[in-house]
Amino acid sequence: MGDWGFLSALLDKVQSHSTVIGKIWMVVLFIFRILVLGAAVESVWGDERSNLVCNTNTPGCENVCYDWKFPISHIRFWVMQIIFISTPTLVYLGHVIHVIHQEKKMREELKRNPMSKQPKYTDANGKVAIKGNMLGSYLTQLFAKIILEVAFIVGQYYLFGFIMEHKFYCEILPCTVKTECFMSRPTEKTIFIFFMLVVACVSLALNVLEIFYLLCKRISERNKKYKNVMYPGDSNYLSALMVEPGAVNGMRQNELNMAFQNRLGQRKASLDQAQSEL
Repeated sequence: MGDWGFLSALLDKVQSHSTVIGKIWMVVLFIFRILVLGAAVESVWGDERSNLVCNTNTPGCENVCYDWKFPISHIRFWVMQIIFISTPTLVYLGHVIHVIHQEKKMREELKRNPMSKQPKYTDANGKVAIKGNMLGSYLTQLFAKIILEVAFIVGQYYLFGFIMEHKFYCEILPCTVKTECFMSRPTEKTIFIFFMLVVACVSLALNVLEIFYLLCKRISERNKKYKNVMYPGDSNYLSALMVEPGAVNGMRQNELNMAFQNRLGQRKASLDQAQSEL
């Protein structure tokens, strides 16, 4: 597992700048992909070439049949899958580090000049808020991971299939006839293929779920902000509006009575003034 140490250290830094679902995705990546790949899968596939037996004496036929059946080793394919799927997350980490560095300079400038620009995405502890451009960057890396996960799942199906057969036939030159070849431990390898496939599907589902989580959270924040703008001082404002119909009718009647009395008072005052002039 020492070969994965550098990648694991980088991905571990992303956890503090991810959502709860993003942290779960990291756990799935570390434990069920990297750890299993390094601890168990390599020992299962370590003998796939040496223990392949083909019913032929033609020189080179066995090598060609192996290359035809397995254009790339399962282990190398899964290593490539992990690296490619981790790349968008590492790009997002680079963006996070850049934003933290820029806003750290803003805080230093703010100490010298209180009128300077305020930091937008980070707090005093360097915690990044996923909003604005950061939200766009986070969603972009999620969409990229979804596309890559689907591409590797489909690629695995077309390259190897999902079931390892104990026997296959090869008719590629220099094999002069239809050659019968036998795989070692096909059942054990099939189990690991399905395990890695299920983990890939779980990872894909977590990415999709995280997109919906972020979008729902964003919509909820916008609705809350809209209510605060439309109804300032919520409790007092809403309590003034939310009165019983009977109370509303009584208030309306009182307003009409006061208006009527004011009108009578104005007419009486005008009549008194006219009489005094006469």
